[in-house]
Amino acid sequence: MEIPDTTALARDLAPTGVLRASINLGNPVLAQGTADAPRGVTVDLAGEIARRLGLPVEFLCFDAARKSYEAMATGRADLCFLAIDPAREAEIAFTAPYVHIEGVYAVPADSMLRTPEDVDRPGIRIGVKQGSAYDLYLTRTLRHATVVRGPDGVDVFHTEKLEAAAGIRQPLTAHLAERPELRLIEPAFMTIRQALGTTKTRHPETLRFLSETVAHLAASGFVAQALSRSGQNPALAAPTEQ
Repeated sequence: MEIPDTTALARDLAPTGVLRASINLGNPVLAQGTADAPRGVTVDLAGEIARRLGLPVEFLCFDAARKSYEAMATGRADLCFLAIDPAREAEIAFTAPYVHIEGVYAVPADSMLRTPEDVDRPGIRIGVKQGSAYDLYLTRTLRHATVVRGPDGVDVFHTEKLEAAAGIRQPLTAHLAERPELRLIEPAFMTIRQALGTTKTRHPETLRFLSETVAHLAASGFVAQALSRSGQNPALAAPTEQ
């Protein structure tokens, strides 16, 4: 992919001279490791963008998407890796998604709730991680059930004895492997489209560069390979848009 005037792009995207990437360690599909040594597909994407712009990269790591978003929105970070959501699009310009993951419900094994539609009933309380993509989605779409927020949706589900927990399929499935008294509801209640974002104040050329770079990395197999290297399913890479 031909890249125009990388000096101007770098100056616009990283005015401090360092590309500051906001990394959400709270989503184990996208990032793993520690704040001092993060790894995963988002770390690899940020590193590749920095390489193409001739910039050093700094990883600002958080344990929740809402904290990662706040770092981006307040100017502490230059890039973020978050799910596309209307509530975030007011501040952030997103690329096309590079990964698709799923939001699913967990319920007690003997629960009468069998489908995602069953969960949206009066009296049903759903534990969610505050500020997560599925918190934003359920807050916007539920008509009858109640969202109960906490630092961790599964923890609040257990401590408050709620009727359901919402979460990302992979970590929720791992949790259920140790809790046979719980089960997943199928199918997923949402597809979470993970994308790269930056503030809308960036120049159009910068936004175009980010969009084209992510599209190229998705089409070339970079995203699938990064997922595989970090122990995730490469099939989670988003389909290349035609």
